[in-house]
Amino acid sequence: MTDRLCRFCNAPLVHVFADLGVTPLANSYVRPTDAGSPDASYPLRAFVCSECWLVQADAFASPEDIFSDYAYFSSFSDSWVEHARRFAELAIARFGLSDKSQVIEVASNDGYLLRHFVARGIPSLGIEPAQNVASVAREAGVPTECRFFGRETAADLAARGLLADLVVGNNVLAHVPDINDFVGGMAIVLKPDGVVSFEFPHLLRLIENVQFDTIYHEHFYYLSLLAVENVLARHGLVVVDVEELPTHGGSLRVTAARKSSTAYRPTEGVEKVGNDEREAGLADVARYHAFQEAIVPVREGLLAFLRKARAEGRSVAAYGAAAKGNTLLNFCGIGTDLIAYVVDRSPHKQGHLLPGSRLPIHSPERLAETQPDYVLILPWNISAEIVANNDISAWGGRYVIAVPELTVLT
Repeated sequence: MTDRLCRFCNAPLVHVFADLGVTPLANSYVRPTDAGSPDASYPLRAFVCSECWLVQADAFASPEDIFSDYAYFSSFSDSWVEHARRFAELAIARFGLSDKSQVIEVASNDGYLLRHFVARGIPSLGIEPAQNVASVAREAGVPTECRFFGRETAADLAARGLLADLVVGNNVLAHVPDINDFVGGMAIVLKPDGVVSFEFPHLLRLIENVQFDTIYHEHFYYLSLLAVENVLARHGLVVVDVEELPTHGGSLRVTAARKSSTAYRPTEGVEKVGNDEREAGLADVARYHAFQEAIVPVREGLLAFLRKARAEGRSVAAYGAAAKGNTLLNFCGIGTDLIAYVVDRSPHKQGHLLPGSRLPIHSPERLAETQPDYVLILPWNISAEIVANNDISAWGGRYVIAVPELTVLT
């Protein structure tokens, strides 16, 4: 028997979903002064619980280690900021939010979403654990408390009268090691007829499109509607709507309310996505066992391309110092011998090195200076934005995407 237990239901975890070897933390960018020191590396494996169907990775770092000083700022993606604006407008209209309402966002980052509610005069509060990121939000006029969210924080907010009509948790549910404490906190801070809105990458799309690079230590969970319904039910919440989104390679937006609330009836989306998952085998452990075999051709295809480019004397750079890119590069064993450098818009990453691969991070202007033959897009989920904003055709450069298969863009 294993001593590894499901973080949600405490059942033994024995079924491997993906084993990506030993890698450093995906967001542990390396300062040049530390270039001579080895990366702290850990096994990167994900398992599926055959009792509740929650896919989860081994935990080797605490949230305090990962998020207390964080390098990811949401506002550096134009498409993501626009996605947030559209969500805010829809939510305000759908839930009748006004200056008498309360919106709380958990893991609110730099205020990229809440600023749209603030601009409409709707009382809003961000809960953000990273001090450096929370400071940016406050400077932008978004009230933000720097703390981790769970039952204790929720009870404090409730005691202060800060119960929410809308609680938003976009792309955070995967990041919390104690998922019961986190979702339990959501239930505490919610008004009787309030709603919780989660967004998260959809496990079904991860499997179908071989998105193994979205697996990294900072992501504790890989979520299906099947698993999320189980988690919510334990804490008195029920799913009332599910929307399928194109973000992050295919995401779900799940809206939940209290079981006791009569304000909402489940939409057709709940049944549709649930049926899709069952038909795809997400309630069958064999479907999870098959995933490992699917990821090997991706590694082989990328390495073959890069080695051929090197043999032909062609230069290769990368775009986007993204966590998923670090998983890809480290799983493939790629370093500066195959890719010269990576560029990124965020000044918080520029001047550092990627963990593991040690590719130096430059500003996007570096592309025009060196004119590489190929540019590998690491955050493939925003490839359209990158291609539109960075024309490399002037010198004959071409973009490349590795997932789900090696593709050279025309």
